[in-house]
Amino acid sequence: MQKKTAAAMYSLLLQQYPAARDPRPTVVRGTPFEVLILTILSAQTTDRAVLLVKEPLFTRYPTPAALAQAEVMDVEPIIHSLGYYHAKARHIIAAAGTLETAFGGVVPGTMEELLTIPGVGRKTANIVLYHGYGKNEGIAVDTHVRRLAERIGISTTDNVIVIERDLMALFPKTIWGDLTDILIAHGRACCTAKKPRCERCPISRYCRYYTSSASAKEQTH
Repeated sequence: MQKKTAAAMYSLLLQQYPAARDPRPTVVRGTPFEVLILTILSAQTTDRAVLLVKEPLFTRYPTPAALAQAEVMDVEPIIHSLGYYHAKARHIIAAAGTLETAFGGVVPGTMEELLTIPGVGRKTANIVLYHGYGKNEGIAVDTHVRRLAERIGISTTDNVIVIERDLMALFPKTIWGDLTDILIAHGRACCTAKKPRCERCPISRYCRYYTSSASAKEQTH
């Protein structure tokens, strides 16, 4: 795919999902500490579900020091509705503990440091860097971004490291953070996993999945 094509796709998706860039209440809005913990909790669940536990969680544990001292049995009831709450409770307590012992209670602002925190991979680190510190260091490849990159034809692998590299090579650094949010919005609203709504997709003309499917249909008639 050429950069010119990628730019055209981004422009169309931005027009379709302008709210993806708005500072509305989401998992990725808040202090770096809140963004970090909520992003860890967001695995295998929805933003809406995570937002429901935001207030009770941070009211009781407003700082890394408070959460680091928490008991798993006390955290679990607060995040029970998110699923995998046993593991998630351990992860966020461990993450808070690392913030206290290794970083003086402050969420670090570099990729290398963030990756030393339990439960944090490149996806979470990219989200924290962008939404917590305004840094475009990479592109967060979640399940939606991975699916779209493969389906559209941006990448030919399901390896998230390679997909991130392909996206970074194709799009300018200035939009990396917004690109993640916009692709996620498109994946949720239109290019869904089970049944993509190609008939309403603003970028179908550029999509490998759509054009190959259209060609296959033509050959059967």
